Amino acid sequence: MSIYNFNVKERNGEETNLGVYEGKVLLIVNSATQCGFTPQYGDLQKLYDKFSDKGFVILDFPCNQFKNQAPETADQIQQFCESNFGVTYPIHSKIEVNGEKAHPLYKFLKKEQGFKGFDEGHPLASVLDEMLSKEDKNYKESADIKWNFTKFLIDRKGNVIERFEPTKDLSYVEKRISDLL
Repeated sequence: MSIYNFNVKERNGEETNLGVYEGKVLLIVNSATQCGFTPQYGDLQKLYDKFSDKGFVILDFPCNQFKNQAPETADQIQQFCESNFGVTYPIHSKIEVNGEKAHPLYKFLKKEQGFKGFDEGHPLASVLDEMLSKEDKNYKESADIKWNFTKFLIDRKGNVIERFEPTKDLSYVEKRISDLL
């Protein structure tokens, strides 16, 4: 099984099979407009600008499951991202990434690449750890998405290669993308 077995909804509600991205290197991210990691939109756009002509695509899935940090409509999110960060990569309809209503794509992604911990060098790692530990002292044992801007790297064959938590330095993510291109 690969990600090409899944359908997703575009921002306008139309369904698309991820097979349209076969042969591309993908970075799939759950995002939010009102998060401490929101500036990553700009960094992601830089990656997209750098590598899109080499077969790289970012697939953005806004998610409001983490402290209601993406309350807007899909169109409002698109406008926010374009206006504030110049985003041109595809932003899809809002989804859930955890729980009973989690999108099947995210169930698959989490099964393929579980949680391996936050990058301890990041200033928000301890904040996330403390907050998540209060909600569930065993949160590290679950493959669930822990926060906004968790990323999954997909190779040209649709295989889930790596998971990056929001605390992972984007220069490392850039190197891993470059390795696959």
